[in-house]
Amino acid sequence: MTMFTLIATAAFGLEAVVARELQDLGYETKTFNGYVEFSGDESAIARANLWLRTADRVLIKMGQFQAFTFDALFEQTKALPWAEILPDDAWFPVEGRSVKSQLASVRACQSIVKKAVVENMRKTYGIEEFPENGQRFAIEVSILKDEATLTIDTSGNALHKRGYREVIAAAPIKETLAAALVNLSRWKPHRAFADPMCGSGTIAIEAAMLAKNVAPGLNREFASEEWPMMPTGLWAQMRAEAREAVKQDLEVEIFASDINPEVLRYTEYHARKAGVADILTIHQQSVTDFRPQSLYGCVVTNPPYGERLGDIRQAQELYRQMGKRLRELDTWSAFVIASDKAFEKYYGKSADKKRKLYNGRIETNFYQYLGPLPPRNLS
Repeated sequence: MTMFTLIATAAFGLEAVVARELQDLGYETKTFNGYVEFSGDESAIARANLWLRTADRVLIKMGQFQAFTFDALFEQTKALPWAEILPDDAWFPVEGRSVKSQLASVRACQSIVKKAVVENMRKTYGIEEFPENGQRFAIEVSILKDEATLTIDTSGNALHKRGYREVIAAAPIKETLAAALVNLSRWKPHRAFADPMCGSGTIAIEAAMLAKNVAPGLNREFASEEWPMMPTGLWAQMRAEAREAVKQDLEVEIFASDINPEVLRYTEYHARKAGVADILTIHQQSVTDFRPQSLYGCVVTNPPYGERLGDIRQAQELYRQMGKRLRELDTWSAFVIASDKAFEKYYGKSADKKRKLYNGRIETNFYQYLGPLPPRNLS
């Protein structure tokens, strides 16, 4: 086994959530803007891809150095151990970004890195031409304030693509953000959970997957699965362990409801695909009719913002109705992600906490209204 420096990329505001996930998996972490670093061998690559709920991708960090000139970028890239990972038939496209750096031409940076990797592999393999007809090893050169970071993507498709959401309603929330909202609520299955404006069901399904301990990557493929450097049988072993870890016959209350019957068809379909239909109760109803039977519980929801799903005034009226109903549930906690800066006014109460997040490119706040936890004898 080889030890690597690995990177789990994260959306703005979710770095600490990703770090906590990695720590729960047994890894020591260092947190930076937009990503979390950790160390691990080939098994860590598979484990992180299979189990991280809130990260965007898992990358191998090949090197990091200052690059003020194209010559410096070329020479230092060429010196990295590319052949330890890339076989001689590797397909290695290069993507790039440059922010506040002297090497401002992204296209030129990509070209320089590609040439440097080829030169390194020519020296290692003793051949001139590389067919690039093998497995994909996506390289990225990211230059921020003249510091270049070179990585190889182990995930392929972004980690929010779990494999269960093939059809979507309008304005869906990414699975990774939905999982992060559940994580930030600190909900545990001894309390009821509900999303009374569930849309296509992503938040409730992510809560159900967490409750059942379903690995989010269990039913999808990853770029690194067929890499020669990965030990034979490792991915199969990791998947078998993940399947064994799924909790069966679980007693938990998770509810998803929406006023629109069409989107609930998506919810039902997605719940079946995700393997959580057995613990998810789905109702058609308005948020004003949300009257849970459980004394203690947690609402996590992503209501319409107005910017994408209708008039802002309609959204604000919905916030009023939602606030009136949820405030009456004084033993429940409520967590709402919304882009309206005046959300608390329409909801009718100031949040106990709020956290700045991005839903796609939309700046939002995650408003947190904290209710009491159940007594110990009820938990």
